[in-house]
Amino acid sequence: MSLRTVFMGTPEFAVPSLRKVVASGYEVVLVVTSPDKPRQSARSEPEPTPVKKTALELGLPVLEIEDLNNPDFDCALRQAAPDVMVVVAFRILPARIFSIAPKGIFNLHASLLPKYRGAAPINWAIINGEKETGVTTFFLQEKVDTGQMIVQKRLEIFPDEVATELAARLSVLGAEAVVETLDLIRRDAVVPIPQDDSLATKAPKLTKENTQINWNLPATAVHQFVCGLSERPAAWTTFEGKVVKIYRSKVIEPTGAGDAGKWHISRDALYVSCAEGLLEILSLQIEGKKRMRASDFLRGYRVKGHERFV
Repeated sequence: MSLRTVFMGTPEFAVPSLRKVVASGYEVVLVVTSPDKPRQSARSEPEPTPVKKTALELGLPVLEIEDLNNPDFDCALRQAAPDVMVVVAFRILPARIFSIAPKGIFNLHASLLPKYRGAAPINWAIINGEKETGVTTFFLQEKVDTGQMIVQKRLEIFPDEVATELAARLSVLGAEAVVETLDLIRRDAVVPIPQDDSLATKAPKLTKENTQINWNLPATAVHQFVCGLSERPAAWTTFEGKVVKIYRSKVIEPTGAGDAGKWHISRDALYVSCAEGLLEILSLQIEGKKRMRASDFLRGYRVKGHERFV
């Protein structure tokens, strides 16, 4: 039996899952995604989501939805008559739709639940210096990221790996987990595992406030912070009143007290003191300028000798 499947997702992270579901022979009767985004140029056509692009390429029907309380949303789901619904990097869904598919609705989350419940699990796993992470599929319930688990897969976090690199690897692993979950559901072989709330940790949404670099931390912690926020939205600091995004860094000295935020320049290399240790800045972007290597930035900058990041 091939399950009639509704797939919900928006970003690139969800694309491998959609492709693998189709390639595995499941009948995707509807793809739900966010509306096209306007481009910067008013003359250009709006930009479709990565999931919409993939769905159209695969010849699948697409529903773009902005307001999840719109009755058309429920109507479209019911008309699709799914056996099961799959959610990968979409939005927080209203509980009223959970019962539409008789075999349930499940989500793919990019962490080893119950750790890193929330909007940014990949980022916070790197920021917190985890050595491994993974993906979890679980049945949706009203409280976000708390449902009973179905499949969990682990993955090592490489040294100096940034969030976008880890996300790409997790998206492939997640696709495997999604299809394994569908296979279990198809065979009525799911053994749901309750989450242990006492082990839960949070992965809050990234904001301007929680992505600012604190130079009063050890160099290793600052480096993890930079890696965890690269390429998007990027860790930031300020220099001479301007925002500076830091994309790549390297720990030069992990220990030793320093004057937090102070620059040290050697030839074409930029080092910054942290509360403990020294960090090399490899790639950055000054407000109003393009991203560049730190060495290129220094070639065009007249050193004064008292520079620091704040």
